[in-house]
Amino acid sequence: MCGISALFDRSGQPVDRAILERMTASLTHRGPDGEGYFLDREIGLGHRRLSIIDVAGGAQPIGNEDASIQVVFNGEIYNFIELRAELIKCGHCFRSVCDTEVIVHAYEQWGTDCVKHFNGMFAFVLFDASDRSVFLARDPLGIKPLYVARVGEQLLFGSEIGALLQHPGLRREIDLDALAQLFTFRFVPSPKTLFKGIVKLQPGHWMRVTHKDVEVQRYWNRIPVQRTSWRENDLIEQYQALLEDAVRLQMRSDVPVGLFLSSGVDSGALLAIMSTYASGPVQTFTIGFEGGERTNEVDDARQTARQFGAEHHSMMLSHRDYIGYFERYMRDLEEPVAHEPAPAFYFLAQMTSSHVKVALTGQGADEPWAGYDRYLGVKLSGAYSRLPQRLTGQIARLVEHLPLPLERLKRGVASLGERDVLTRFTKIYSFFSADMKAQLYTGALKAGFERSRYGTRDALRPLQSDVDHLDPLSQMLYIDTRANLPDDLLMVADKTSMANSLEVRVPFLDHRLVEFIESLPPQLKLKGLSGKYLHKKAMTRWLPPQTVYRQKKGFAHPVADWLRGPMKPMVDDCLLGSDSHMGRYFDQGYIRQMIRRHQQGSEPFMRHLYLLVSLELWHRTFIQA
Repeated sequence: MCGISALFDRSGQPVDRAILERMTASLTHRGPDGEGYFLDREIGLGHRRLSIIDVAGGAQPIGNEDASIQVVFNGEIYNFIELRAELIKCGHCFRSVCDTEVIVHAYEQWGTDCVKHFNGMFAFVLFDASDRSVFLARDPLGIKPLYVARVGEQLLFGSEIGALLQHPGLRREIDLDALAQLFTFRFVPSPKTLFKGIVKLQPGHWMRVTHKDVEVQRYWNRIPVQRTSWRENDLIEQYQALLEDAVRLQMRSDVPVGLFLSSGVDSGALLAIMSTYASGPVQTFTIGFEGGERTNEVDDARQTARQFGAEHHSMMLSHRDYIGYFERYMRDLEEPVAHEPAPAFYFLAQMTSSHVKVALTGQGADEPWAGYDRYLGVKLSGAYSRLPQRLTGQIARLVEHLPLPLERLKRGVASLGERDVLTRFTKIYSFFSADMKAQLYTGALKAGFERSRYGTRDALRPLQSDVDHLDPLSQMLYIDTRANLPDDLLMVADKTSMANSLEVRVPFLDHRLVEFIESLPPQLKLKGLSGKYLHKKAMTRWLPPQTVYRQKKGFAHPVADWLRGPMKPMVDDCLLGSDSHMGRYFDQGYIRQMIRRHQQGSEPFMRHLYLLVSLELWHRTFIQA
């Protein structure tokens, strides 16, 4: 796990080493164990290293035998041992035992198709001197980030946006189209970022740059073909074998590997499997919130850890911890998301990094397996949409005027009657309804909204068009796995963990597992009212039924109360203060109403206010600066 940066000048002019060094130095937190550079006229590669595999011999950049190929790499190639043996048989010579060198020789052997041989999480930039080209790629599920920008004839690449911003020629501007997407989906879908002119290489894509052309291609584009016949027991055995192998591969490390442990089935199953491969007790880590004791996972996680003889660590996060970090949170995250517990992951990673360098997490099982409540709404939408419109209209009006704080119910009912699948998904994602946006937006943002109330949905259209032949539930699971996961949850996990020099691995997102799950019909994922149906049946191999079928708690937190109490001065300062930038984009009178109604408890505006505050702090950190 590392931080990478690169410069490539398509005009052939030499790159500025000082700029490359500033870009690379900004990534020191991602790789405190060393740095390295390669420069050759129009190309410059920079690397910060966090030593995980081949601690003594894995320094980067790494080249081939004649140094005509050089690579900087962030992530892990989990099947590097098998690939190394295969490449040696093909005649390639290795001088290290690290996974990075496998990328070099795989590229020599298979060219751009090398990425199809990798099982891992990765983002890398490779220079090929034979034709003076640059080849970069990102893993299939987008676990590792890779950002790209252009300044004149120069292309800039980096693990973080902050590295690109070290270039003096890169202007800092907000992308209003991306801002509209943020207030629809709660994150900015790839390839955009909130920065105008900075994009993300999309998951499962590679880019090849020469002096004449820039080519981008999607290499992981497996469209699900669902099974028409099956035996449940056979499927369960296949899934269990795949998961075991994913955990086995992801425990490969020359340093200790720990686990983020919740009270749920996913991380509990990982602990059970890890315990069979570990040479000693697995170290596990859990975080909870002070004031959220009724729904915290700390006690249940401790019980699961005890069951498998793990060495368990936990902490309780106070509002003082949360607020103290929140003021510099955007510096680490680099883009706001409407994910209120996200700052807590910084403290979980901080605690974990004081004991281990690598941690596994149960993230990634909910999206492909239909583990969230919103998927039940998608399933019900088919029957609901067949009801007479007069009846559905009456239901929608009734729910809209309920006096109770039922934001998710209101949003769900508003989406159920929508005939167009993509518009329906857009309504499910967005807690800012169209009516709220009409009152909130001002200026150019409002003008764009008035031209097309649901135009932001087109950001997800390419993914939806892949699977428009499938049922709506399967479509949304496919989209969430490729958009919501990499651009929100995985991005948060990467940025907060790497801010603490911790590598986080995600076994449930082994691409073989995802491909297997997506071959299953929807009734094996959401059966009746129960999500993760077959997944849970498979997990009973490792966990007792009371753990597998325990009511899902999620990551419970008291942020809504904190926004009314200890965070209220921050809310007022960020959104209503004289130096607030929110008036450029939003009606502050309407924001004042939202704050008052949330304070009174009449409407649950926690997520709305949290996103607005995050945006203001982001603006102060990056745009104003």
